[in-house]
Amino acid sequence: MAGTTIRSAEVLVASPGRNFVTLRVMTEDGVVGLGDATLNGRELAVASYLTDHVVPLLLGRDAHRIEDTWQFLYRGAYWRRGPVTMAAIAAVDVALWDIKAKVAGLPLYQLLGGASRTGVMAYGHASGRDVPELLDSIRAQQAEGFRSIRVQTSVPGIDKVYGVAAQPSTSGRYDYEPAQRAPLPAEEDWDTSAYLRHVPGVFEAVRNEFGPALPLLHDAHHRLTPIQAARLGRALEPYDLFWLEDCTPGENQDALRLVRQHTTTPLAIGEVFTTVWDYQTLVREQLFDYVRSSVTHAGGVTALRRIVDYAAQYQIKSGFHGPTDISPVGMAAALHLDLAVHNFGIQEYMQHSAATDEVFRQTFTWADGHLHPGEEPGIGVTYDDDAAAHHPYQAAYLPFNRLKDGTVHDW
Repeated sequence: MAGTTIRSAEVLVASPGRNFVTLRVMTEDGVVGLGDATLNGRELAVASYLTDHVVPLLLGRDAHRIEDTWQFLYRGAYWRRGPVTMAAIAAVDVALWDIKAKVAGLPLYQLLGGASRTGVMAYGHASGRDVPELLDSIRAQQAEGFRSIRVQTSVPGIDKVYGVAAQPSTSGRYDYEPAQRAPLPAEEDWDTSAYLRHVPGVFEAVRNEFGPALPLLHDAHHRLTPIQAARLGRALEPYDLFWLEDCTPGENQDALRLVRQHTTTPLAIGEVFTTVWDYQTLVREQLFDYVRSSVTHAGGVTALRRIVDYAAQYQIKSGFHGPTDISPVGMAAALHLDLAVHNFGIQEYMQHSAATDEVFRQTFTWADGHLHPGEEPGIGVTYDDDAAAHHPYQAAYLPFNRLKDGTVHDW
């Protein structure tokens, strides 16, 4: 089609509160598409991959040939998969979908088959250093409109725990950001036995306070062996979790069989997965309940749609990764997919900082526990270069864990 040839593609790196990598693609007719290429703690690896190896391949290609471009970038590199490659491909894919929808004059979800629901249910993030603080955090999330809430808590005897804010946010907004701006990653500690003893009592207290109807989620963050995960899932059954997330590292897909045999607690897994191949056994044997990948890290809208369509055959639903390490571009793309797919389950959502919202101008809305991507043609996000110029990249690393004896452990 005349005018849809890609004229330019540039990689934009900015740090409005945290680091983001954005791909901006422009056609000969001046239509602009944005894609999110953020890989938390390894951002510059994707920026280099795009700048040095992908952008030169995009110039002169037809922006409308999304499937062909996806296959070209995936198969043409020979070295397939992995988070750096798939985040780069995702950025291109989303940018091209943004362009195609703008040319069509439609919001992206209309090109994906139209809306399957009126809004996208999202869950918020509550945490506390003790039970009273946790209960207050849950109330604060409810006051912000969340009707489903992830619950994370400090554990006696452990200094720092993933998912727990170190201090209340001065903005009144829950603000947990594990990637710390420092030349080296922070070291944290871990004690599985203490965690397993503590968590069931926390959920008992939450249920006693808020009753049986509030959907509650919890993230074990890959730190348990399969038998430990099975023990936790069974211990949490009386508290009727919406899901237990990443209860054990998902690389060993067979390990989920053991967990599934011992608990009926619903399982969510896959935020670190990057392709459908990571899910093959898990989906086919129905070893989990919610797909946790993100548009940003799993190859874009094109690839994630394939994953959730495959999962739908086995009554497995979506639950896409969506804290603030996904930029508003990645979040907007996810919302369009959420709205369109039949087997939607829930969307993770953590509000971005004011500085981030100044750089990424968004049209998606939040009301009564639900998100909507809006009716703007494309994905509904624009990038403000002037605002971004005030926020240069700053090195930041995620922490890592050691056990009490000094052994490096899953964080």
